[in-house]
Amino acid sequence: MSVQTEGTDTAGQPAVRKARVPAPRGEDRTPAPSARRGGAAPYLLLLPALLATLVLLGWPLVKNGMLSFQNLNPRQLIQHLTEWNGVDNYQEVLTGSDFWHVVERSVVFTAANVVLIMVLGTLVGLLLARLGRKMRLTLLLGLVLAWAMPVIAATTVYQWLFAQRFGVVNWVLDKAGWHSMADYNWFGSQFSTFSVITLLIVWQSIPFVAINLYAATTTIPRELYEAASLDGAGAWKSFTSVTFPFLRPFLYATTFLEVIWVFKAFPQIFALNEGGPDHLTETLPIYAFVEGVGNQHFGVGAAISFLTILVLLVITSYYLRMVLKQEEDEL
Repeated sequence: MSVQTEGTDTAGQPAVRKARVPAPRGEDRTPAPSARRGGAAPYLLLLPALLATLVLLGWPLVKNGMLSFQNLNPRQLIQHLTEWNGVDNYQEVLTGSDFWHVVERSVVFTAANVVLIMVLGTLVGLLLARLGRKMRLTLLLGLVLAWAMPVIAATTVYQWLFAQRFGVVNWVLDKAGWHSMADYNWFGSQFSTFSVITLLIVWQSIPFVAINLYAATTTIPRELYEAASLDGAGAWKSFTSVTFPFLRPFLYATTFLEVIWVFKAFPQIFALNEGGPDHLTETLPIYAFVEGVGNQHFGVGAAISFLTILVLLVITSYYLRMVLKQEEDEL
């Protein structure tokens, strides 16, 4: 934008010249090319991960969904036949009593494990924050080693520990005075088998929760603890008024991840006792595998696995809704 101003030329005559006046703000809002490229950069960086997710997870999920609407047994598999049967597989699963028993068992099993994991993991994480440097490093090393141990290797160790005849646990209990436990079969009943599985899963999960919670405690300003101490707050009051409010987001996120991890736990349960005895420790992932691969009813197994995803989505959505509602109430 320009305006005309008067001046004097070399001959003494008035001259008119143009002066540049900045344009009002808001007239030219066209972003620069560099700004447009900067705005698209995050999406370009996410593109490889999104493509990998679609290829590695999306396509198998689509194939499994298609399989769940087919009658696929050994005959169809050998003869390369494709027999569509609509929702018959889902109807067979949903109208049977076994599926609902397994769903109930899976939900209770997940809830019990997650509660134990979060309580014990939080306690260990708070302990890490209070230990000296040497003891903290020692405990962290033990947690990392337990966390890094392969699942099948850890499951095999637990099989040895709880073996009926030569297990260390039975030997220790016998020496401690419980002579009836000298030849106890830990995998002979539903409760004892689930006890061993729960102990294994909790032992594997505590390091993740403890290290996360310890890392979260390092973000809490020390001045808040000093202020609480000056106000006369004890250990419990400091925890409820200072530590817990800072840890709440980490607890929510970690609990959400643990629900998913425990609910889909497969190798620990299958490697220990293959869902036995008498299918009494089968959870939904084990049930889908046994029906699909074990009994060679691949269409039914695909339907069960799809229903497993739906049940997990219902559980996680309920948990997220509860968390969001609690946060709104606090605001």
